[in-house]
Amino acid sequence: MTEVEKRLSVILKAGDDKKAFDIKVLNISEITNIADYFIIFSGNSDRQVISIANAIEDQMKEAGYMVSNKEGNRTGRWVLLDYGDIVVHVFHKEEREFYNLERIWVDGKELDFEKFLTA
Repeated sequence: MTEVEKRLSVILKAGDDKKAFDIKVLNISEITNIADYFIIFSGNSDRQVISIANAIEDQMKEAGYMVSNKEGNRTGRWVLLDYGDIVVHVFHKEEREFYNLERIWVDGKELDFEKFLTA
């Protein structure tokens, strides 16, 4: 398993453990230089969104990876965690529908996130 696959796995397992849904992993490395991967999660409430984001940050820290920037944790509507080449978006389901990042980044290659849960 590569270094980036390890980090993807930690993030995805943490989100899955907190019952995130509609999980998407987009490889955007060939269409932009802002990141290599976007990981998108949804939560049903502000509290769940914050819980998912906090679990990801805690698990990544435990694995030795520090978040370089974090936005939106106070409102719980859209939390962004920036790990450099991996950007994590945790959305309240209503914000996810409104912003529809998958449509904006439609040229990104979607990966099967479930393979990272068993890694």
